[in-house]
Amino acid sequence: MTDPTNPFAAMMAQMQDMAKAFPAMEAFDIRKFEGMFPTMSKDMMEAMFGNAFNEGGLDARTRLLLTLAGLVMQGAQNETAVRQTVRHAVEAGATAQHISETIAMMSMFAGIPATTKAMDLAQAVMKEDKET
Repeated sequence: MTDPTNPFAAMMAQMQDMAKAFPAMEAFDIRKFEGMFPTMSKDMMEAMFGNAFNEGGLDARTRLLLTLAGLVMQGAQNETAVRQTVRHAVEAGATAQHISETIAMMSMFAGIPATTKAMDLAQAVMKEDKET
């Protein structure tokens, strides 16, 4: 039973009831959802995230490695974002060594559990990419 005087608790209870009402919600797999967003080409990433419009700025690979570092700093909690960022970084020219070093460098700041989780996610993505 939720406290009727707490609007946040009431809202959370309502959202939980709504989620339970969706058919097959328990079978939802975020990894299948990832497949709906393909990896952008290197040229597209350079245009959108690289130095195409910011001459002399960071290239897409560097920006994606910085994004990966930030995700590790947050504890690698958003597994989808980590996987997508690794996938895009590889497409933008990052090597397995670049990705491993970026993640390992965060161990002093984010801690070993976060870096271990991020490394596991990154290795799984790179293994999937080699197999396909």
